[in-house]
Amino acid sequence: QVQLVESGGGLVQAGGSLRLSCAASGRTFSRYVLGWFRQAPGKEREFVAAINWRGSSAPYPDSVKGRFTISRDNAKNTVYLQMNSLKPEDTAVYYCAARYSVYSSSWSEYDYWGQGTQVTVSS
Repeated sequence: QVQLVESGGGLVQAGGSLRLSCAASGRTFSRYVLGWFRQAPGKEREFVAAINWRGSSAPYPDSVKGRFTISRDNAKNTVYLQMNSLKPEDTAVYYCAARYSVYSSSWSEYDYWGQGTQVTVSS
Protein backbone atom coordinates (compact mmCIF):
# COMPACT_ATOMS: atom_id res chain seq x y z
CA GLN A 1 0.00 0.00 0.00
CA VAL A 2 1.28 3.46 -0.92
CA GLN A 3 -0.18 6.78 0.17
CA LEU A 4 0.72 9.94 -1.70
CA VAL A 5 0.40 13.56 -0.65
CA GLU A 6 1.18 16.39 -3.08
CA SER A 7 2.21 19.92 -2.18
CA GLY A 8 3.72 22.98 -3.78
CA GLY A 9 0.95 24.11 -6.08
CA GLY A 10 -0.18 27.69 -6.29
CA LEU A 11 -0.60 30.76 -8.44
CA VAL A 12 2.31 31.93 -10.56
CA GLN A 13 2.77 34.32 -13.45
CA ALA A 14 3.64 33.07 -16.90
CA GLY A 15 7.37 32.46 -17.17
CA GLY A 16 7.67 31.63 -13.50
CA SER A 17 8.58 28.40 -11.75
CA LEU A 18 7.10 26.04 -9.21
CA ARG A 19 8.32 22.85 -7.62
CA LEU A 20 5.77 20.23 -6.71
CA SER A 21 6.50 17.60 -4.11
CA CYS A 22 4.87 14.28 -3.49
CA ALA A 23 5.51 12.57 -0.18
CA ALA A 24 4.90 8.85 -0.17
CA SER A 25 4.42 6.35 2.59
CA GLY A 26 5.14 2.68 2.27
CA ARG A 27 8.13 0.53 2.94
CA THR A 28 8.74 -0.32 -0.70
CA PHE A 29 8.62 3.22 -2.03
CA SER A 30 11.99 2.83 -3.69
CA ARG A 31 10.65 0.06 -5.95
CA TYR A 32 7.71 2.05 -7.29
CA VAL A 33 7.52 4.08 -10.43
CA LEU A 34 6.30 7.57 -9.63
CA GLY A 35 4.44 9.64 -12.13
CA TRP A 36 2.91 13.08 -12.47
CA PHE A 37 -0.29 13.70 -14.37
CA ARG A 38 -2.41 16.79 -14.77
CA GLN A 39 -6.01 17.51 -15.57
CA ALA A 40 -7.48 20.79 -16.68
CA PRO A 41 -11.23 21.46 -16.54
CA GLY A 42 -13.03 19.72 -19.34
CA LYS A 43 -9.92 17.87 -20.48
CA GLU A 44 -8.63 14.36 -20.07
CA ARG A 45 -5.94 13.51 -17.57
CA GLU A 46 -2.57 14.06 -19.23
CA PHE A 47 0.75 12.38 -18.60
CA VAL A 48 3.47 14.81 -17.54
CA ALA A 49 6.42 12.79 -16.26
CA ALA A 50 7.48 9.51 -14.67
CA ILE A 51 10.58 8.19 -13.00
CA ASN A 52 11.64 4.69 -12.06
CA TRP A 53 13.30 3.55 -8.87
CA ARG A 54 16.76 4.01 -10.35
CA GLY A 55 16.05 7.65 -11.09
CA SER A 56 15.65 7.30 -14.83
CA SER A 57 12.83 9.35 -16.27
CA ALA A 58 10.47 8.43 -19.05
CA PRO A 59 10.44 10.62 -22.16
CA TYR A 60 8.57 13.81 -21.47
CA PRO A 61 5.61 14.77 -23.64
CA ASP A 62 6.24 17.63 -26.04
CA SER A 63 3.97 19.89 -24.01
CA VAL A 64 6.46 19.99 -21.11
CA LYS A 65 9.74 18.83 -22.63
CA GLY A 66 12.63 21.11 -21.76
CA ARG A 67 10.61 22.91 -19.08
CA PHE A 68 9.67 20.24 -16.53
CA THR A 69 12.00 17.87 -14.69
CA ILE A 70 11.05 14.97 -12.46
CA SER A 71 13.33 13.70 -9.73
CA ARG A 72 13.07 11.54 -6.65
CA ASP A 73 14.76 11.12 -3.32
CA ASN A 74 14.26 7.57 -2.12
CA ALA A 75 15.75 8.36 1.28
CA LYS A 76 13.01 10.96 1.80
CA ASN A 77 10.27 8.99 0.05
CA THR A 78 9.61 12.03 -2.09
CA VAL A 79 9.26 12.74 -5.79
CA TYR A 80 9.53 16.24 -7.21
CA LEU A 81 8.37 18.02 -10.33
CA GLN A 82 10.34 21.14 -11.15
CA MET A 83 8.33 23.30 -13.52
CA ASN A 84 10.03 26.20 -15.27
CA SER A 85 8.90 28.67 -17.91
CA LEU A 86 5.31 28.05 -16.97
CA LYS A 87 2.58 28.88 -19.43
CA PRO A 88 -1.13 29.54 -18.90
CA GLU A 89 -1.86 26.23 -20.61
CA ASP A 90 -0.03 24.47 -17.75
CA THR A 91 -2.91 25.42 -15.48
CA ALA A 92 -4.40 22.21 -14.08
CA VAL A 93 -4.69 20.00 -11.05
CA TYR A 94 -1.47 18.03 -10.80
CA TYR A 95 -1.59 14.49 -9.45
CA CYS A 96 1.14 12.23 -8.20
CA ALA A 97 0.70 8.54 -8.93
CA ALA A 98 2.54 5.29 -8.26
CA ARG A 99 2.73 1.89 -9.82
CA TYR A 100 4.95 -1.08 -9.27
CA SER A 101 7.42 -2.10 -11.98
CA VAL A 102 8.03 -0.16 -15.21
CA TYR A 103 6.83 3.33 -15.94
CA SER A 104 3.83 4.09 -18.10
CA SER A 105 2.28 7.18 -19.63
CA SER A 106 -1.21 5.75 -19.22
CA TRP A 107 -3.01 6.99 -16.12
CA SER A 108 -5.12 3.84 -15.94
CA GLU A 109 -2.03 1.76 -15.22
CA TYR A 110 -1.23 3.52 -11.98
CA ASP A 111 -2.49 2.00 -8.77
CA TYR A 112 -2.13 4.79 -6.23
CA TRP A 113 -3.01 8.46 -6.46
CA GLY A 114 -2.63 11.59 -4.41
CA GLN A 115 -5.41 14.10 -3.90
CA GLY A 116 -3.96 16.58 -6.37
CA THR A 117 -2.59 20.11 -6.10
CA GLN A 118 -3.80 23.08 -8.11
CA VAL A 119 -1.38 24.96 -10.34
CA THR A 120 -2.63 28.20 -11.87
CA VAL A 121 -0.52 30.18 -14.31
CA SER A 122 -1.69 33.70 -15.05
CA SER A 123 -0.91 35.47 -18.30
